[in-house]
Amino acid sequence: MFNDRSTPIDLLLTRRSGKARDMVAPGPSEAELATILQAATRVPDHGKLAPWAFVVIEDRDALSELLLRLYRQDKPEAGRLELEAMNAFARQAPTLVALISTPRESHIPLWEQQLSAGAAAQTLLMAVHALGYVGNWLTGAPAYLPGIEAALGHPGGRMVGWFFLGTAAKPLEERPRPLLANVVQKAPPAG
Repeated sequence: MFNDRSTPIDLLLTRRSGKARDMVAPGPSEAELATILQAATRVPDHGKLAPWAFVVIEDRDALSELLLRLYRQDKPEAGRLELEAMNAFARQAPTLVALISTPRESHIPLWEQQLSAGAAAQTLLMAVHALGYVGNWLTGAPAYLPGIEAALGHPGGRMVGWFFLGTAAKPLEERPRPLLANVVQKAPPAG
């Protein structure tokens, strides 16, 4: 279902992020989330390594406690507002998925494995949009806390981001996009 987006190209041309703090229920159902994550695994993956992992966060209280503990360990002098921000971060949007880059020992370069994780992130967001929901890929302090990957079951991984999913509480506003003339170049002719 593409909602008001009638073709796949329309889907691509209309995707945009919504703010996690502005998302309301419903979020994707369990079956829809499984479909979203299945789509997110269908990305370029040189060597078929699956160098990424999705962690569905179900217990927001436990996530808040984890973020607060790790934040206090990293910043013992943290003030009340910083700690409140960690707690609020954990509680946004109806659905939350963490994506972790989990490179494998391989002849496949690390960079290619990391790009595959980025492709999984974008495909996740496109699948969310295709099902009529809104997504928001966030990093910030919670993505860079020392030990966050290990606490989520992936020591040695690197957080790609937190993916907040839900329904937009208000219409999304379009943001300026780059002009093609500023980001597209033609290669010089061969010598």
